[in-house]
Amino acid sequence: MSDDAPARGLDDDLCVRECERCPALVDSRSRIVNGVGPTDADLLFVGEGPGATEDEEGEPFVGRSGDVLDEALREAGLARADVRITNCVRCRPPENRDPRSEELANCRGYLTEEIDRVDPELIVPLGKVPSEHLLDRDVAITSAAGSVVEARIDGAARRVLLCVHPAATLYDRSQREGFFEAIAEAADLAGAADGAGGQSRLGDY
Repeated sequence: MSDDAPARGLDDDLCVRECERCPALVDSRSRIVNGVGPTDADLLFVGEGPGATEDEEGEPFVGRSGDVLDEALREAGLARADVRITNCVRCRPPENRDPRSEELANCRGYLTEEIDRVDPELIVPLGKVPSEHLLDRDVAITSAAGSVVEARIDGAARRVLLCVHPAATLYDRSQREGFFEAIAEAADLAGAADGAGGQSRLGDY
């Protein structure tokens, strides 16, 4: 997209087809990795950015971390196809480094539009980077994991459940139980597991 293109840049499938805003990411990626799942999902998971497997396959959370997420979803009574999964940035950072602030900012319009159009009952940022990016504040994710906050994200009232990244369960087995509990709580809060249609909106928060 050119600098004078409209801020709303997603197509009907909530996909970005072309973008060259971040030179380092353009050089690093093999493709743009867009979100997957229903465009009206009650539950939206937001990761940091694609890794090597995601860049190769073109879908978020399909590596070892994705296996953990899929397992937690199944235990919560959900299938991967029931939820929306996306990332803060849609292109793989070099050597899997954290996205830089300008890269997060360049991709924020896409994420904002995706959240706005999906309009989920609950947003679950997976890890420190997406939690801080969405809430625009420091987050001690290990101690805050499992907590639910009501926040304004780009002007809209949203319910957010903080959660560690599923990779944390691979490096530290003690994180596993808390991660699975958080996913179960997310399913319950969103009403996604039983098709109940979710909780009521946050109104005038």
